[in-house]
Amino acid sequence: MPKSIRTLHQRKLQELLHRTRVDQGLTQQEVASRLGRPQSFVAKYEGGERRLDVIEFVQIAQALSVDPRRMFAELLDGK
Repeated sequence: MPKSIRTLHQRKLQELLHRTRVDQGLTQQEVASRLGRPQSFVAKYEGGERRLDVIEFVQIAQALSVDPRRMFAELLDGK
């Protein structure tokens, strides 16, 4: 199985997380503060330099005030 950092699904995840953050009117710094992480953490997963595990995905969704199940469903549906 190829690494998932450069796949279409990974790019869709990056776009979903970026779009959700922007739609919420949040900066990378604001999301990072909510996560207790540096701004570079957000920049790296949005820019495709870093993969996320499931727990990180859930924490990010919660920091964005979005149901992680809805985000996951949107990712799978490709909407």
